[in-house]
Amino acid sequence: MDKKALRKEIREKKRAMTREEIISRSEKLGELFLSTEAYQNAKTVYGYLPYNQEVRTVPMLEQALRDGKKVAVPKIYGDTMKFLYLDDLSQVEKNSMGIPEPVADTPVAEDKTALVLMPGVAFTKKGDRIGYGGGFYDRFLAEEPDHPTLALCYDFQIVEHLPTEDYDIPVDTVLWA
Repeated sequence: MDKKALRKEIREKKRAMTREEIISRSEKLGELFLSTEAYQNAKTVYGYLPYNQEVRTVPMLEQALRDGKKVAVPKIYGDTMKFLYLDDLSQVEKNSMGIPEPVADTPVAEDKTALVLMPGVAFTKKGDRIGYGGGFYDRFLAEEPDHPTLALCYDFQIVEHLPTEDYDIPVDTVLWA
């Protein structure tokens, strides 16, 4: 299956989820995430704020703040993505694509070994990933390759094989529920 068809299929499955399913699976994924060695060892978490039916990451990021970790979330500037520190996850607004981003443009996060939560459309158990098509995370990780990476997804987002390109950077750990 090509990337376009796979994105369409996964998008339809996500849209079919109820609010209760999203919350329940997100809570399970939060428990799995917080128990990982990657999370335990992280001083900083580069997370993302959920868009549409994505895994609800805000409770996980709030827990990271309570655990004394720094938290940063992405903001898009043209074709570049920067992570900005946030200690109040309500200080966001939707960008032109409807994706929540920080209101402020500072402070820019500068932890080259922060744990990066990777959003995506589909994943393999070994970490291959297809994103939404913008290439933001692949470009970011190409410039800062020392970050451990972790993806949170629903079980139907796990596939046997993905058509990947040379520039597609795999994820270190994939968790699903």
